[in-house]
Amino acid sequence: MRLIRLKDVIDCTGMARSTIYKNVSDGSFPKPVSLGARSVAWVEDEVQEWIRDRVVIPPFLMEFRSRLVNLG
Repeated sequence: MRLIRLKDVIDCTGMARSTIYKNVSDGSFPKPVSLGARSVAWVEDEVQEWIRDRVVIPPFLMEFRSRLVNLG
């Protein structure tokens, strides 16, 4: 398990610090893990899963992908 700091979360998601914390507070983004009194980090796999859940694959690409799978 790898922990990533806020700067890395911002780089991965493209969201601003305030947006990340707003989404954490409303439950729509993974919660950070406390590393100490004034330090937090996020579980990288949870952030990556959150990103994957938001990637939308256009239907024509899904059809193309299924055709490729059937050829193999």
